[in-house]
Amino acid sequence: MDENNKENQNRTTPVRVRMPPSPTGFMHVGTLRMALFNYIFAKQKGGKIVLRLEDTDRQRSKKEYADDILDGLRWLGLNWDEGPFYQTQRAEIYKQYLEKLVDRGKAYHCFCSSEELEAHRQYQMSRGEAPIYSGKCAAISPEEARELISCGRKSVIRFRAESKKIKFNDLVRGEIEFDGSLIGDFVIAKDFENALYNFTVVVDDFEMGITHVIRGEDHISNTPKQILIQEALGLSRPEYAHLPIIMGADRSKLSKRHGAVGVTEYRRQGYLPEALINFTAFLGWNPGTEKEIYLMPELIRDFSFDKVQKGGAVFNSARLDYLNSCYIKNCAPGDLAKLCLPYFVSAGYLSEEKSGGQTVYKNPRTGERVELEFIEKIVSYQQSRLKKLSEIAEASGYFFLSELSYEKELLKWKDASFAETKLALDKIKNIFANIEAGDWKRQNLEEAVLPQIAGFNLSVGKPEKDRGYLLWPLRVALCGQKMSIGPFEMADVLGKEKTAKRIDAAVEMLNGSICAPNLFNR
Repeated sequence: MDENNKENQNRTTPVRVRMPPSPTGFMHVGTLRMALFNYIFAKQKGGKIVLRLEDTDRQRSKKEYADDILDGLRWLGLNWDEGPFYQTQRAEIYKQYLEKLVDRGKAYHCFCSSEELEAHRQYQMSRGEAPIYSGKCAAISPEEARELISCGRKSVIRFRAESKKIKFNDLVRGEIEFDGSLIGDFVIAKDFENALYNFTVVVDDFEMGITHVIRGEDHISNTPKQILIQEALGLSRPEYAHLPIIMGADRSKLSKRHGAVGVTEYRRQGYLPEALINFTAFLGWNPGTEKEIYLMPELIRDFSFDKVQKGGAVFNSARLDYLNSCYIKNCAPGDLAKLCLPYFVSAGYLSEEKSGGQTVYKNPRTGERVELEFIEKIVSYQQSRLKKLSEIAEASGYFFLSELSYEKELLKWKDASFAETKLALDKIKNIFANIEAGDWKRQNLEEAVLPQIAGFNLSVGKPEKDRGYLLWPLRVALCGQKMSIGPFEMADVLGKEKTAKRIDAAVEMLNGSICAPNLFNR
């Protein structure tokens, strides 16, 4: 029995999976889903996770991409048990296995030029045949190959594929069969120092004790090649599970035009890791219930391959926004305020300073120190309106401005005149004046104002139940725009003094006595 096969038979390792991203680009949704499904399965089975950076494509692999992937996995909470291992640092291991194949006659050096290969490929296709290697160099002996190489002839190493049926059981798709005669002898290395993907993954999966290979369906065609290599080396076969392709709404392969971006960009836009995990889990998996919100422990508990779909998974940006809004709504206001701080800073509404080893936030327009409690109150009122954290600054910038600017017409509700609008603001101002600063809370403001609406409306000849004639001018006076949180919430955040100043400014505008500066003049 082959020595490697004996070693494999003696193994009693538990479930071991690998996260094998290729650092040829920034981390995207496909990489995230692969990592997530491996993570969930391993945790469910009490297994181990190996992180392996498959960076054998030296021209396209970059450190910045690898760093982005590692940072993304950490941010998402998809931690690993072993690694990260880099394939470019394992060349000596691959060389030993390559030499073993060549010595056994299972692989050989091929000296065909790219022009020869392309010409033969075109000829086969013109005859309606599968474009596989002709086998021209298959009979070259190892001695002759060494002599040609010593003379400077360039070569690659091809695996000698057997023309037989290759079957394997896919945990998602059931039994899959390939005709080995349609594969042909394929390249497994440029030379002994530069092994290629289909070879390196076989060696690494064995060396790292991988029991389950969970990856995208685009790798199904690689599986028979990898099985042939395993058999030639006497290695065991892991179990395979191929996940459905991720598609856009138009059923084509997912791309940026469908709204998909890198994980780092989702993070920058203010998507929460829990929401992104929840969304990605449903790209190809369905628990068969109406339950939409899944925390990680629930995913680990309920996941099974028999609930992974075979057809393509459709990426829906609107659903991601919806799930993210659900997670934002469930955040504790204090935690959410801390998450929102960087967006106020980047928008120029806050500045950061270090004082006594702590970060101090200030309003750059006024120089006033801004406490976290102030941000927390803003966030608590905006929380139910946010789809992503990046929206917070645009939605709340008016709280940080010393003066507002807007068209006088905006203060009017429906058919109200300027005189009636001024009366409304005077009414509100008088009510607010009787509320002590210590009692300045949204509920108290509402209770003081709302009972006055019918009386005010009747006095100016407006519909009794239309609250807009009294409240709309207050809303605009406090924020200077059409869309905002409620006027009492805004007044609560601003406090009694600033609320009074903004109402006074609106009244003066109605009197035609001022022209306020630009609203977003920073």
